Amino acid sequence: SASKFRWLLNDIEGARGRARRGDIAAGTIDSYLLYRLTGGAVHATDVSNASRTSLMNLRTLDWDPELLKLFNVPKKLLPEIIPSSGDLGRTQGVPGLPDGVPIAGIAGDQQSALFGQAGFDRGAAKCTFGTGSFILMNTGQDLMHSDAGLLSTVAWQLPGQKTPVYALEGGAFICGAAVQWLRDELGLIKRAPDIEKLASQVPDAGGVEFVPALTGLGAPHWDPDARGVISGLTRGAGAPHIARATLEAMALQNVDILRAMERDLGRRMVDLKVDGGAAANNLLMQLQADYLGREIIRPKVIETTVAGACFLAGLGVGIWKDTEALAKVWRADQRFPSRMGTGPRRRRLASWQQAVSRAKTAG
Repeated sequence: SASKFRWLLNDIEGARGRARRGDIAAGTIDSYLLYRLTGGAVHATDVSNASRTSLMNLRTLDWDPELLKLFNVPKKLLPEIIPSSGDLGRTQGVPGLPDGVPIAGIAGDQQSALFGQAGFDRGAAKCTFGTGSFILMNTGQDLMHSDAGLLSTVAWQLPGQKTPVYALEGGAFICGAAVQWLRDELGLIKRAPDIEKLASQVPDAGGVEFVPALTGLGAPHWDPDARGVISGLTRGAGAPHIARATLEAMALQNVDILRAMERDLGRRMVDLKVDGGAAANNLLMQLQADYLGREIIRPKVIETTVAGACFLAGLGVGIWKDTEALAKVWRADQRFPSRMGTGPRRRRLASWQQAVSRAKTAG
């Protein structure tokens, strides 16, 4: 957000002077929605959204003077930073809504998903399978600076918490988008869900590796020049092998991120909770469990970003007393235990790393 604020102030004539006088305001999506829902009475953003603007001090939970100076953004322009749950405002003048409805929960999408997965304990992790894959791991009240190229963020702050809950985040740019590519560009499937049936026609990828670096590689590699690579093709390789290699790649990218998180945290995670559309793919979930060597848990409600927002709002108005009460609400749908032995897993991960190296030199 910081660079966008700076661009707006420089590009719109007179905007910088008006910002210094406090005549105009800017913020994140949540602050805009809160401002509109309250009829302009509240200009605020929660700590999880503010932490991703490049302007908030993650320790003081306030706009950082040094960063404001660096980007030349007046503090008067920005919203107040508030907790993620509580009495955050009331609706006023919204068509279709009565005045006075409490607004009690705000969070960034990935932080909300972790909250919706009841990831309240240090070391708890979730992976959202969407167009990309996004992994968050709860680091408790420890603000960790990653040695493995991951992002430090505020997960949430509840009423009465002086210190927020922090998290490490890592994401792969291409996850479900790789399936879309097989559908739209290669024509291997007609619908995205068809990939599970196609990939299940073979017991493995037959030596085929697909590194879906179609827009570069995300965490923990951060290589924008990497390019997608399909290797190991033979006369015997067909559409099912490429489909299976795609699902394997989706899981293996996440292993890279989660192993980096474990190194940063200095502890082994027990399991991984999953959500998002592709979490409904049973073959993908089993591959994820096998390659990670941890149990994968899919909840009954896989749209956990929405669930997290509801949980935060419910806490804010007293429907639930605390996170212990919320943890009892969360329900697992299916568990996928790891079935792969240590030796085969080690060999599979080594083959994947060789493929990633080829993708890095293909740009």
